[in-house]
Amino acid sequence: MSSNLHAAGRTSLVDSAIEQLRAQIGSGAWQVGDRIPTEHELAALLQIGRNTVREAVRVLVHSGMLQSRQGEGTFVRSTSDPAAVLHGVQRSGVRDVLEVRAALETEAARFASLRHTPEDLARMRAALDAEETILRNEPERSGREASVEHDLEFHTAMVESAHNPALTEVYRYFSASVRESMRSSSGDQDMPEVDLASHRALIDAVESGDPDAAEAACRLLLAEPMAAVGRLLGDN
Repeated sequence: MSSNLHAAGRTSLVDSAIEQLRAQIGSGAWQVGDRIPTEHELAALLQIGRNTVREAVRVLVHSGMLQSRQGEGTFVRSTSDPAAVLHGVQRSGVRDVLEVRAALETEAARFASLRHTPEDLARMRAALDAEETILRNEPERSGREASVEHDLEFHTAMVESAHNPALTEVYRYFSASVRESMRSSSGDQDMPEVDLASHRALIDAVESGDPDAAEAACRLLLAEPMAAVGRLLGDN
């Protein structure tokens, strides 16, 4: 086993240990499938307590980089940290969020057109009806803000209509950033009003069973919000 580990600093022992273990895996010193050194060995290499090592390993097991097997030890599961990647997504700006959202949702729309159920379509329509009610009955500013949750329910229902568990999980994690970006933009008077017609057109396209039509409808739905964000950020 490689021993490129060194004593952890005193400021944040767990964080330091996590970073060194992550670097060791990322460098290829420990390959996928390799068993990492024991808790006792890591404590000696890092010159920290075994409780600190245990916590660092637990974090990387939770993130998916490591896998603990009862009675066998801890093994490398992935050379990249999915949690670190997704946390980076959450720190992105509004335009970045919308661009990734468009990529996820347009692909989901294609799958949804082929795999949707009547219950999926009913969920999408119910969320849109609730959003329409709020937009009609609430004052303009509060109505736009209040409609965000129902709009997210609509888009989440569409993504889940793709019946791809991996895509659904990524979108659920990502939806926290979507929610914040929508809330931050909902009160901006330069942002367009919610276009209910384009949302209903997406439902119709999904129901039609035509993947190209569903993708096109989803891109059209997202085009104006993305263009508005570009204008706010001073794009040419």
